[in-house]
Amino acid sequence: MQDQQPNTHQPAVDQSDRRVPVNLRQSGSPPVELLLSTQVRKSPYWHLSMAAGCWRATVYNRMYQPRGYLRPEHGGAMAEYQTLTNHVALWDMAVQRQIQVRGPQAEGFVNFVITRDATHIVPMDSRYVILCNEAGRLINDPMLLRLGHDEFWFSIADADLLLWLQGVNVGMQFDVQISEIDVAPVRLQGPKATALMVDLLGSAIHDLPDRGLLAARIADCQVVVSRTDFAAESGYEIYLYHATHHAEALWNALLAAGERHRLRVIAPPPHRRIAAGVLTWGQDMDSETVPFQVNLGYQVPRDKRADYLGKEALETMRERIEAGDYPYSHTLVGILMGGKPVLDHAADFWLISAVDDDVPCGYVTSPWYSPELGSNIALAYVPVACSTPDTRLRVWLPGEYQEQANAPVAAMVVELPFGAPESPDPRAEAKSPGRVLA
Repeated sequence: MQDQQPNTHQPAVDQSDRRVPVNLRQSGSPPVELLLSTQVRKSPYWHLSMAAGCWRATVYNRMYQPRGYLRPEHGGAMAEYQTLTNHVALWDMAVQRQIQVRGPQAEGFVNFVITRDATHIVPMDSRYVILCNEAGRLINDPMLLRLGHDEFWFSIADADLLLWLQGVNVGMQFDVQISEIDVAPVRLQGPKATALMVDLLGSAIHDLPDRGLLAARIADCQVVVSRTDFAAESGYEIYLYHATHHAEALWNALLAAGERHRLRVIAPPPHRRIAAGVLTWGQDMDSETVPFQVNLGYQVPRDKRADYLGKEALETMRERIEAGDYPYSHTLVGILMGGKPVLDHAADFWLISAVDDDVPCGYVTSPWYSPELGSNIALAYVPVACSTPDTRLRVWLPGEYQEQANAPVAAMVVELPFGAPESPDPRAEAKSPGRVLA
């Protein structure tokens, strides 16, 4: 199928519920050079990532994001993954820009723009949240940190939340200031991450609850530490104040303290993200997606009394879904699929068809090989009628992953997450539609 139509759009995939269809052209990944310019911002840690061996990058939130340190001939992403699962990994998260909402009415404003109840988030705690527009479409899915009674930080996904929040408040006139701040996070992750944090901050780190925040100093730099486990691996996000000035001090302190724990700088590993069902903005969802479509119905509480953006539309959608009248054509599922191990990022959304039909009906968004399951796994959009677990499908992989030339591989819909991680990422909380949140 792909050889017959190598670079063409696939109109047979129903995208009638979208204004702008997902680009399903199968164009592959010809070698190109990423131009570095001042039009795109560099992380405060960018030069340190280069010194650590970064050889490729992408763009996220209009910032360059390191996405590879070990080259393929040295093991590539799978070798980096061994650091995550056996030792401790450090990666640059500065692309998750920090948008501060501060002022006497900060709680009321935040409660108006997120779907879950902000009044239940206590100071020095954090939660995964979503924001929707009036039509119930997803605007962003950040981590929300509450630093105090009158101060919140949105650690944002790949969409310009700063302008959205400022625009909303033009009409609402809450007494708040909304601005990006010079705070840039890094993440420490892996089975030795806690031991490393004890070396840095002492045994008090053991008392930090999941998603809790701790104000601290590392290398005389002011930081906020958040415990946010990533799938089955323990980990911490370290938010550095005045990062433009102090990036080197923090980074070098982490490298020095991590030496005895075999710390390595790596890129964000997709293996555990996909296995945990954690979504990536722009890849697995966008501003035309609704929460119920991507297993985020649990973020839409039934008992939040306060008004919020998108509330009426979301409640109407839930009623329709419960009546079997879906307001979308496709839904996100997990799939197990055959083929040679997928060991690199996909350049296209790979096409899916039914077992008895070559006409594409869906597409893969995030594929990778899972060492734990010994199989390729993926997040994918399929017609609602094909979303039941154990449904058999076929995936049209690019040539390098095909088991047989020009032939699709077998695939099967499975429950998300792929197996139950011991310590789920906050972005992978239980995903029952409409779950009431505290």
